[in-house]
Amino acid sequence: MSTAVEAGNTSPIFKAVSSSARQLFQLLNCIRFAPKATVEISAAGLKISVEESRAMQGAVFLDKALFTSFNCTLPETEPHEDEAEPVAPDLPTFSVSLSALLETLQIFGAADAVNNRILGSGNDGYNSNIRRDRPSAFSNQALGVSGICRLSYQEIGAPLSIILEETGVTTTCNLNTYQPESPEEIPFQRDAMQVKIIMQARWLSDAVMELSSTSPSRLDITAFPLAPYLSLSAVGPLGSATVEFSKGRELLETFTVAERWTQSYKFEMVKAAAEVMRLASKVSIRGDEQGILSMQFMVEVEGGGISFVDFRFVPYIRDEDQDEEENEYEEEVDDEGASGDEDG
Repeated sequence: MSTAVEAGNTSPIFKAVSSSARQLFQLLNCIRFAPKATVEISAAGLKISVEESRAMQGAVFLDKALFTSFNCTLPETEPHEDEAEPVAPDLPTFSVSLSALLETLQIFGAADAVNNRILGSGNDGYNSNIRRDRPSAFSNQALGVSGICRLSYQEIGAPLSIILEETGVTTTCNLNTYQPESPEEIPFQRDAMQVKIIMQARWLSDAVMELSSTSPSRLDITAFPLAPYLSLSAVGPLGSATVEFSKGRELLETFTVAERWTQSYKFEMVKAAAEVMRLASKVSIRGDEQGILSMQFMVEVEGGGISFVDFRFVPYIRDEDQDEEENEYEEEVDDEGASGDEDG
């Protein structure tokens, strides 16, 4: 055990400057399925994570390279008498309202949207050929003004201070911070990984959107050593649908599966990652022997940087009927393979 030394009038624990508030908003908007987020500060960057019902977790890592300046001063610790060696300080962690944080980051973006609606109502003749929601020629986005964002966290228990500067206008927001609930991270056994697939994120996005038309409650993900390689099946009150990546070797950049692997997940939870599926360029899909599903998305941000967004899902508890169906399927596949050998 160690205790933190009070900061007093020392420099803040964390302060950083970003040249694009819009960039931060886009990344954090990918995990907005929960009202509160847990922020962990380290010398490498910021980790913002959310969770729902202990069955789904999403996390965004904002590497310090994404900021034009990044300073982190971890609180000093005093070892107890029974501790001979110094102990590494605990990383500062707090909870904050994610909805309030997102609203703050898009203050100037919201102003653009209001201006577009006002201009559109009185100038329909000029805007008739402009695609809806497209920024006008005089929007902040079109003029290359993305807004400077300054973040700071003075000490444990202090508010998260956000200062936005754009075209001579400065807005200061102080968001209350709370003691985090410290939920346990959904464990993923990397040493017991059963399947690993790397593919373009838009293929996954298209598949999930196509399956959502049946209003499904469950999503079944199955990986095969041979064709159809990867199968996504949805079951709901309006019926069922399946998307298969039968040309797996052409669509899947990396495909590693030793034997047939299948698990079921709540469809709405997987669909909660739809925003990052749309933004990301690639996705790494991994599953372990316990059925935990890990999706890591690579997002290319403005300026050529790269950020990662992670999602983890806990599977449904599979019932006996589903296991019997799987066994029957495996027997059918074995019979087909045997008959094919005999014919050859």
